[in-house]
Amino acid sequence: MITYKAAYTFDDSDQEGWVVGEVLDFPGTVSQGRGLEDARRMLGSALVDMAESYIIQGTPFPLPDDSRTDPEADLMEPIYLLLNGAAHIRVIPEDIPA
Repeated sequence: MITYKAAYTFDDSDQEGWVVGEVLDFPGTVSQGRGLEDARRMLGSALVDMAESYIIQGTPFPLPDDSRTDPEADLMEPIYLLLNGAAHIRVIPEDIPA
C-alpha cells in the first residue's frame, strides 16, 4: 500500500454540491463528484487508473510527498493505493507424437 495526499475543494457557488479532488503527489490524478463521498470514490478510481497506466507504460510511480499542499483546498487527507496483481498464463500444448 502506498499513501498519497488528496486535496478536495468544495464548489460553494454550485447548488449541486460538486467537490473537486486531486492527488497532490501523483500528477494528473484529478476527479470530481457530487458531495465528498462521491468525490473520494471517483478520485480513488482515478488513482487506480493512473497507476495501471504507469504499470503498462513501465513508468515508476511518483514517490509520496507529504509536504505537498494546496492552499486553496478545503480538505486534505491521505489516499491509499492498493493494487492486486494477477498472472494470466495460457498453456498451448505442443502436439505429442502418438
